[in-house]
Amino acid sequence: MMYAVTVSEFGGPEVLKYVEVSMPLVKTDHLLIKVEATSVNFADVKARYGNKDRQPPFIPGLDVAGTIVEVGEGVEDFQVGQRVIAFPQGGSYAEYVVAHTNLTFEIPANVDFTTAAACPIVSFTSYKLLADVGRMTRGDAVLVHAAAGGIGTTAIQLAKLLGASTVIGTVSKEEKVATTLEAGADFVINTSKENFVAKVLEITQEKGVDLILDSIAGRVTEQSLLCLAKYGRLVNFGNASGETATIQTADLTASCRSILGFSFGTTRKHRPETVRDTANKVFEFLENGSLKIVIGEKFPLEEAGKAHKLMEDRGSKGKILLIPPTSTIV
Repeated sequence: MMYAVTVSEFGGPEVLKYVEVSMPLVKTDHLLIKVEATSVNFADVKARYGNKDRQPPFIPGLDVAGTIVEVGEGVEDFQVGQRVIAFPQGGSYAEYVVAHTNLTFEIPANVDFTTAAACPIVSFTSYKLLADVGRMTRGDAVLVHAAAGGIGTTAIQLAKLLGASTVIGTVSKEEKVATTLEAGADFVINTSKENFVAKVLEITQEKGVDLILDSIAGRVTEQSLLCLAKYGRLVNFGNASGETATIQTADLTASCRSILGFSFGTTRKHRPETVRDTANKVFEFLENGSLKIVIGEKFPLEEAGKAHKLMEDRGSKGKILLIPPTSTIV
């Protein structure tokens, strides 16, 4: 048996229950991992409120850092004792998880568990948004919405590392401006005080930005097109606003602009082979110290509800981690 956090029913943070459950079973080509830490992602919040894919009770969570304690039949590239990050099957808010080898990656020797636990979703997603989907090239101007969050602070750093000329971040609260600037943004726009479209056009001398990373959707997507340059790309990868956007094809054709969609969850499910190259690129930046994962808060695993409330209240700056009681992380 082990302890885990389960979604007992769809609803608010109070439905997260810390309970004793059975240990997961190791199958062929899978690994049993003792969890040192798992991160909280907005997708966990959405899953808690309900979707057609999972019904309560279930363990939420997407990624972990930990140590392999058992390998399944057919496993050749991993062994007991290795430190790894993984995208497990059946949720990550637990003391132990099972993951397929094709979604498990050895942690570089000089990267600690805390950094490793905070990095998978935010760094892998950010790299794919910028390099693969958004096709960012050296000299591009980039706009990152929700810039003080885990993906926002990571995407800002990676955009700079990949050669962006200017990185602009938007935030919803004044207290998030400093976090965004510390991540490396050249300009930060507080959308509660300023019109981000007008400000972006001012910064770019009316040209607009070449790439926009949009996890908000709705009106933010519609407005973003007003400051997207010719041949620019807008990548939508979330729907934090809960709104839908209406796009006119006339806004795309003559200007040669593109609107693209991306889901790292879909990629893990249908094209997991593409994730290893992304991991290798991200690990290079982590190993040489050029990429710093911003960690905002750590909570004991049993306080997952408090972590979710902080994220929903938009009070988080950087990544939120959950630490099981058996972890070596202080």
